[in-house]
Amino acid sequence: MTAAVPSAFALDGKVAVVTGAGSRSDGIGNGRAASILLARHGARVALIDENADWAEATRKMIEADGGTARVYRCDVTDESACRDTVAQITDDLGAPDILVNNVGIGGPDGTALDVDMAAWDKAMAVNVSSMVLMSRACLPAMIDRGAGSIVNIASVAGILGGHTKLLYPTSKGAVVQMTRAMATHHGRDGVRVNCICPGMVYTPMVYTRGMDDKLRESRKNRSLLQVEGEGWDVGNAVAFLASDAARWITGVILPVDAGATAGRHREG
Repeated sequence: MTAAVPSAFALDGKVAVVTGAGSRSDGIGNGRAASILLARHGARVALIDENADWAEATRKMIEADGGTARVYRCDVTDESACRDTVAQITDDLGAPDILVNNVGIGGPDGTALDVDMAAWDKAMAVNVSSMVLMSRACLPAMIDRGAGSIVNIASVAGILGGHTKLLYPTSKGAVVQMTRAMATHHGRDGVRVNCICPGMVYTPMVYTRGMDDKLRESRKNRSLLQVEGEGWDVGNAVAFLASDAARWITGVILPVDAGATAGRHREG
């Protein structure tokens, strides 16, 4: 009998750190989905969120599924908080093998004419600087080990024009280019760095702000597949890029968008 081939998707023995691991309401956002799926593949998951109650709900879902997770409240825009939190994770679960930089906010409205610059600085700290600080805290252990995976979550707004805000696409575009730079800097260290650009997924961050059925249908139909995306779709992409199944992939910007960035839907 031929021996079973181990799955390259398995994450047994790995420690995964996920920022923004909670989710509004009881729904499944990108960070919650990624956390649950990483745990299902065998990782011990550190759930980081500024809202500990949201992360605690994710932990309960993981443990109900038979997985292992712990919650850490952390302001990821504070360098010392990031460093101390990763040190605690290392004591509790082990040194990080995987980092998922998922945290992000919509930020202020406005164009270059009128955007509030104080709000701009705060949003850039959350959407961009936090990813640098969390990577800074996690990279030394990965470099020492000669292996690691960082997955940054951006948005299709970072690779397409047409957004009504100046801040949001600017910050997400920065994440795209930061990913490429980090992949270049740390490839020889054995650390892979990739980026996922979700399209118009239907997550709690979207529907808790209010969305009628007409707008929801319109969002779905802007893609080639004309199928609504969920947090699970983004989470599955994270689990793939974090695993050894993606061992030869780094510096990739992966749209998870039902083809929205590939072209327009053909009429007729």
